Amino acid sequence: MAEYQQTMRAVWWEDEDEGRRPAAVCMIDQSQLPQQVVHLRLTHEREVAEAIKMLRVRGAPLIGITAAYGIVLALYRLAREVGPALSLEQAREHVRNVSEMLAGSRPTAVNLSWAIERMQTRAQQELAGDTSVALLTSALLVEARAIDDEDRVACSNMGIYGAELIADGDALLTHCNTGWLATAGLGTALAPIYVAHQAGKRLHLFVDETRPILQGARLTAWELQRQGVPFTLITDNMAGHFMRHGGIKAVFVGADRIAANGDVANKIGTYSVAVLAQAHQIPFYVVAPCSTIDLHLASGELIPIEQRDPAEVTTLRGTSIAPAGVQVANPAFDVTPHTYITAIITENGVARPPYDVTLRRVCTLRNSERVC
Repeated sequence: MAEYQQTMRAVWWEDEDEGRRPAAVCMIDQSQLPQQVVHLRLTHEREVAEAIKMLRVRGAPLIGITAAYGIVLALYRLAREVGPALSLEQAREHVRNVSEMLAGSRPTAVNLSWAIERMQTRAQQELAGDTSVALLTSALLVEARAIDDEDRVACSNMGIYGAELIADGDALLTHCNTGWLATAGLGTALAPIYVAHQAGKRLHLFVDETRPILQGARLTAWELQRQGVPFTLITDNMAGHFMRHGGIKAVFVGADRIAANGDVANKIGTYSVAVLAQAHQIPFYVVAPCSTIDLHLASGELIPIEQRDPAEVTTLRGTSIAPAGVQVANPAFDVTPHTYITAIITENGVARPPYDVTLRRVCTLRNSERVC
């Protein structure tokens, strides 16, 4: 099967321009979509943390990649400002402080802490040898690019494995945004849709709007329209109706953290979709790379759930939609118990129950191996 062609990138690294412009982490400002495509050029690590926190960049794999580049950016900036006087000990301390700052930007997606820990490990390895600030910075950039490249390959693999579960003529449903705006590659849960569509399978995707930030309406719909994938945008509370009357054959969603027993934290509303899918005997598939699997957490009850600004609920794109002073709850994620999940699709294959066995296995496989 030919590789699906990706038309754009959501985040990328830009080197220094011969001293004229500093190095930068560049990205599409997703908070401005779909009305306009705005490119950001961030030159300070605090800007990177703010972009993650304010959802200018989002998607579990992509915020991990962004944080990795943010650590590199921090060293570039410090070296530029301090110059030759910058010591290795100062660089070590700066990497540690910046890592802590970035890790606190969003707590639920484990890919963020996974990427930061990987960058810290690489820094420690370099600092244990005969190195310099310049060599340390170069090594960390190599590591960040490796994280980026590996995610792109993982997305392609997940797309191929997931597409095998889609039949010609299927109607499908997805929740939130899980395409190239959320990853370095094709996406997680959208990757199988893209691959199946390119292979010539006739399909139709129902897209939940995904309140309160509307990632489905703003981002997924924008992506699918650009790629020519047939879809229908629906409100979140229409999912059950179309499962009953719309002929939906499967649900594909992403994940921000997967516990060792297969419980999945994903965008708020995912749990409701999973319950509806089980009630209608519709397969419910989770698509996520192994970096999203947290084998240190026994169950989803231990996953920290990010609580966001109440204004996201009481306003819609800046317009108030609720009475002033109302009490608001705004958890960004919910946890779907593993009993509602038909299979978890990773870059190393498809894991099925019992997840406490199969997830551990997919996390230890080489790329040439596969779980079926």
